[in-house]
Amino acid sequence: METTEILERAGFESWTDEEIVDRVKAGDKALYEIIMRRYNQRLYRVARAILRDDAESEDVMQDAYVRAYQHLDQFAGRAPFSTWLTRIAVHEALARARGRKRNPQLDDSEEDGDLLMNMAEPSPGPEDNASRAETRVLLEEALLGLPEQYRIVVTLRDIEDLSTAETAAALDLTEENVKVRLHRGRAMVRDRLLSRVGASAKDAFPFMGVRCDRVVAAVFARLES
Repeated sequence: METTEILERAGFESWTDEEIVDRVKAGDKALYEIIMRRYNQRLYRVARAILRDDAESEDVMQDAYVRAYQHLDQFAGRAPFSTWLTRIAVHEALARARGRKRNPQLDDSEEDGDLLMNMAEPSPGPEDNASRAETRVLLEEALLGLPEQYRIVVTLRDIEDLSTAETAAALDLTEENVKVRLHRGRAMVRDRLLSRVGASAKDAFPFMGVRCDRVVAAVFARLES
């Protein structure tokens, strides 16, 4: 029986993040898988919004999970664990983005126009919902075309449904700054596009199935080593 099934049957899926973290800190490392599967989607979207690269985004996710695990004793509970974890992922992604600028020869990503064209290329799989695929691509193109400071705020607020306060805490911004960036970001995406996308927004940048399993396995391998 796979670890996920065992955890689900044991009822741990209904536990809060903080309850699971307490158990992990007490030595029950296997429960960390629940945390990763809960937040793989969010951390991928956050990293993708900053880096605009799939492979680097997965690397950032792994780094963030490992760093969070190694510093669980520093989680004081003053903010929700999800906010603390998201902030770590944001900082990891921004650090990698700054590294690109310092070492431009290491950044082999295409120009924005070419990148958006590549993003639009279909990559069908069992997780894809054909009826929403076109809308999802339109949303991804629109978001990836935003400047970074607006892209990450729109991702957290409009796709991840974080509150203004949660977004501000995750990005180390004031709530007023978040509101301003969100307003400008939405205007740049254009209201008609967001209106057309509607409920399909939550399907943007899917991170499930095999990819989710790959990150979980890679993090545990690094923790074991």
